Amino acid sequence: MRTLEIYRNGILAGLLIEENRKKYIFRYNETYFIDDNNPAISLTLPKTQREYSNEFLFPFFFNMLSEGVNRKLQSLQLKIDEKDNFGLLAATAQYDTIGAITVNLI
Repeated sequence: MRTLEIYRNGILAGLLIEENRKKYIFRYNETYFIDDNNPAISLTLPKTQREYSNEFLFPFFFNMLSEGVNRKLQSLQLKIDEKDNFGLLAATAQYDTIGAITVNLI
């Protein structure tokens, strides 16, 4: 099991958990959830107290990953299996992402 802290503009928004390669869970942090000034991190993951579960990495997070040659180069340089979406997300989305979301491996 691997866990990522999900940050939106530097504020802890929730946790993304990979229980195994066929079960992913996302849940909002309680403090983030109760603050009405904090928006949902994605339209596909509205703010709710319930846990989101999926057999694939949620499309919102999957779309943060590189594709094609860039993905291949990243996986070679970082020594991460090219099919390990969670591992690539943990390694590449920590600091400089295009949007407001960053991650931190716990």
